[in-house]
Formats: sequence, structure tokens, C-alpha cells
Amino acid sequence: MRIPIVGVMGSGSESHRERSSKIGRWLALEGVHLLTGGGGGVMAAVSEAFHNTKGRRGLVLGIIPGQPGVRAPQPGYPNRWVEIPIFTHLPLSGIRGTDALSRNHINILSSDVIVALPGSAGTASETRLALAYKRPIAAYLDSPGQIPGLAEQIPVLTAFEEVQDFVRSNLP
Repeated sequence: MRIPIVGVMGSGSESHRERSSKIGRWLALEGVHLLTGGGGGVMAAVSEAFHNTKGRRGLVLGIIPGQPGVRAPQPGYPNRWVEIPIFTHLPLSGIRGTDALSRNHINILSSDVIVALPGSAGTASETRLALAYKRPIAAYLDSPGQIPGLAEQIPVLTAFEEVQDFVRSNLP
């Protein structure tokens, strides 16, 4: 039986710790794998909460950016809670997050369902890719402005229970 993968996308610099930890702990008890971009900020906070939850079934996966022809990952990657780092040669992110050389394509295509937390250009690009690839995605935010450039088609969920319902209803 395949364990579903939930991708959590968000800021690489700001943790939004309360929101990230809450979703990380909950997902750990839902019996899913967690997938992030493997860096700092939201990625580290949600990974830490997931990783440290007793009784979890899933693993923490991180899609790690790299440089073509260079074996080492970019500085700061993977965060220490990533259990399965998937190293790529893909360096682009931020405003170039939809370009062919961005790992964001892997983040989205590898996730069964995606939850976007507060972030900036990289997170916005992941939400656009989710729409393009027709992947189920919702944003867990206080307001759409927490992801500048968030597409209107992305549902913004403000209550944690809405996020739980969304994820559960979109898991395979």
C-alpha cells in the first residue's frame, strides 16, 4: 500500500512557526509522507514538527536544489529533519520557480495534495505550477496577501479544520 505524499510549500526564510508546526504535527498523525523543498523557514518548521511527532508513519522528504555539474547541494540544504533528501541539479527558485530548471516542478508533481503556507515568489510559483499540472492545492493563510501574486483560483483556507477537510478529501 502506497503512503500518500502531502507537499507543504512556503517561505524559505520565515518559519510561520505556529501555523507550520500545527500542520506538521497533524500530517504526521495522518499517515502520510511530508514533502517540502528541504530548506529553511516554513520548510524547516513543518519538517521539524512532523519529524518530532511520536507515532508518525510517514517520512520527511526534501527536494534539494543544486547546481548543474556540482555534486554538493546549495548552502542551507537539506534541513536537519529531512530523512530522504532528493538531490537535484535544478538551481532556480523564487521568481524563476516555474522555469524548467526549478525543482518546484518536482515538488508539485510528486505531491498527491499541496498546502501552501505564507511565502513569497517561490511559493507563488509553486501554486501556479499546481494549477498548471492540475494538482489539488489550497493555501492556509490569514489573507491572500501572505503569498504575493497568489492566483485567484487557489482556495484560501483560514481555519485549520478547513485544511484538514481539504487534505483528507483529496488524498488517494
